[in-house]
Amino acid sequence: MSENKSSIEDGNDLIPASMLAAFAYCPRLCYLQFVQGEFLDSADLAEGRFQHRWIDAEQDAVPEGFVPFHARSVSLSAPQAGVCCRIDLLEGDGSSVTPVEYKRGEAPRAPAGLYEPHLIQLAAQCLALRENGFSCEEGMVYFIRSEERVPVKFDAALIDRAKSLLADLRSTIERGEIPPPLRSSPRCDRCSLAGVCLPDEVNLLREMEVEKAREGKPVEEKIRMLLPARDDAVPVYVIGQGHTVRKRGERLEIWSYENGKVSEARIREISQVCLYGGAEITTPAMVELMQRNVPVLHFSHGGWFLGICQGHSHKNVELRIKQFKWAGDEVKSLSIARKIVAAKIENSRIRLRKYDPDVPEPVLESLAALARDAEDSPSRQSLLGIEGAAAAAYFSRFGSLLKADPGDFSFEGRNKRPPRDPVNSILSYLYGVLTKELFVTVQAAGFEPYLGFYHQPRYGRPSLALDMMEEFRPVIADATALLLFNNEELTAKDFIRTGIGISIMPEAKRKVIAAYEHRMQTEVIHPIFGYKVSYRRVLEVQSRLLSRVLAGELKEYPAFISRG
Repeated sequence: MSENKSSIEDGNDLIPASMLAAFAYCPRLCYLQFVQGEFLDSADLAEGRFQHRWIDAEQDAVPEGFVPFHARSVSLSAPQAGVCCRIDLLEGDGSSVTPVEYKRGEAPRAPAGLYEPHLIQLAAQCLALRENGFSCEEGMVYFIRSEERVPVKFDAALIDRAKSLLADLRSTIERGEIPPPLRSSPRCDRCSLAGVCLPDEVNLLREMEVEKAREGKPVEEKIRMLLPARDDAVPVYVIGQGHTVRKRGERLEIWSYENGKVSEARIREISQVCLYGGAEITTPAMVELMQRNVPVLHFSHGGWFLGICQGHSHKNVELRIKQFKWAGDEVKSLSIARKIVAAKIENSRIRLRKYDPDVPEPVLESLAALARDAEDSPSRQSLLGIEGAAAAAYFSRFGSLLKADPGDFSFEGRNKRPPRDPVNSILSYLYGVLTKELFVTVQAAGFEPYLGFYHQPRYGRPSLALDMMEEFRPVIADATALLLFNNEELTAKDFIRTGIGISIMPEAKRKVIAAYEHRMQTEVIHPIFGYKVSYRRVLEVQSRLLSRVLAGELKEYPAFISRG
């Protein structure tokens, strides 16, 4: 257990020495980790944890009296100084003690011998040791890779610097304002939280807002690709009754009553497990996924999102407090709702313009006008009317985007609950899949998925997920449906009429899921930032940008509008 987690769980307000070191390195990183509870692994962190494993294997008690000793993983609290720490190794020689901090890399060739975060972490440990009655004049950093020990003298200047940083960090926490991102800093390049912090993106958007207010020229700045274009972890889909998910070692196995084991996947490569239509999961598999914070989502036979099972959810209470305040403010809620509805309409217009060569110009002009009206809508009720009018115009031409035989797959307008034709059944199914995607995404970003700004709260309705889905319906769900029909991956045999509605056959659902996942992994050029990124990453970026709006870093939500 880390000293950060220990401090939080103890219910005190002591600042861990590691967080003070993080504050010296990057105040924004410290705030994200310590205040908002953000933590993502990286290759460097994983390797460091592996190198550190023998140190953290057990905790030693500090012997009474000054006798020679070596105590590993020593935890101390210092209420007067306001810090707590876990010391990797504490050495005593009979008159004083020396804290030793282990680092996985090589000793830096810095002028001072060490970088400031290393010095500050040891200085904080010195404060804790002195408050607990120990004589401590020197510390040590041991670099595992180069096998070097670098001494640190605890002079007055270093101790004063540590105390000053402690005061600054406490003031930052009390203000409740996240520090601004670093600007073009090499520290961001290998930071595990770059995809959460979005330093270049936030800086660019803030500059664009300033230039917009001044009516100046657009800002042109190159955005570094700090987050991976695609996520290596992918969802696992289990469709149909008679299938069971089991755990075996580091893998999940999918078994069928009829055919035995049908597939398997390594747990560390799984982002979520989606169970459709009565598929089951064993308790050991569920517990393992909960411990790794991998969500398990449940769906009906028809693809309706029923619920989610997950371990401890995101701990960013600060963001949820702001979310509830914004949701209770009609003016602020409307400012977000306008952006997402306008983006949805604009993305619909772009799709028709690109893929419907015979689309009447008045339809495109009407959608463009409705998008502008959405930006200036005076109320939520007015916005609902605008969205309805835009949907009618868009779906009046949706059938023209279909290249399949009209006799098999005709489309005469949007209908649902239940869908009365194959095209509408696929659209509804994909909207359900996309809803769960946004549910998981906004929850991972720290939001409450059931409280939105456009869709009103209703029992069981993931309103925020539905909000965020609006701008992506045309570019993800609708595009996937059109590809399935136009590439003749679906035939009339893939559907069956039940009463007044249409149901999708199990094998056809697997085709739909495969096409959806292919779309989510497709890389596009981000329309604002200019780098290449998958649609799944786009959803994550947009959720993080929304959190920056609520935090006050951005004045308005920068919706995603496709380039075509």
